[in-house]
Amino acid sequence: MNDVIKNMIERRSCRAYKPEMIKDEELDLILKAGEWAPSGMGKQASVLVAVRDMDTVKKLSDINAKIMGTDGDPFYGAPVVVVVLADTNRPTYVEDGSLILENMMLAATSLGIGSCWIHRAKETFESEEGRALMKKWGVPESYAGVGNVILGYPAEPVKQDKPRKDGRIIKIG
Repeated sequence: MNDVIKNMIERRSCRAYKPEMIKDEELDLILKAGEWAPSGMGKQASVLVAVRDMDTVKKLSDINAKIMGTDGDPFYGAPVVVVVLADTNRPTYVEDGSLILENMMLAATSLGIGSCWIHRAKETFESEEGRALMKKWGVPESYAGVGNVILGYPAEPVKQDKPRKDGRIIKIG
């Protein structure tokens, strides 16, 4: 089986991370994979914000938790959060951002780095605190949060996969 398909099949969400920071080279490769994701009409109207500053990671986690209605850490202690924001003036902004998120998670898997898509980025960056962060980062107001990818070295073994459900593939002809 080729390595790309193997990564697709073996990728799992990681929900327990070691506190150590991933290497710069690893993060750069993951970000590059996200940057090369397809986008509607090739417009590339998305921004990837890699957050490694623990105060900002904590702030993003707190906002996300508040939206969830919990006081836990929805980022599971991951040392890196990559926020994907996309221009809402593009009709494919959600799809474009989603492809970036998937590319980054697959790249992380290929490097032995744990990842998990954390939702509620839209609500996070609709909040006053989120809008202030976007302004600080130089992201235009027309952009919206699509998702967050948390990254780090797994603290636990990868969980076993669930069998795929039957009847999800239909072949015509």
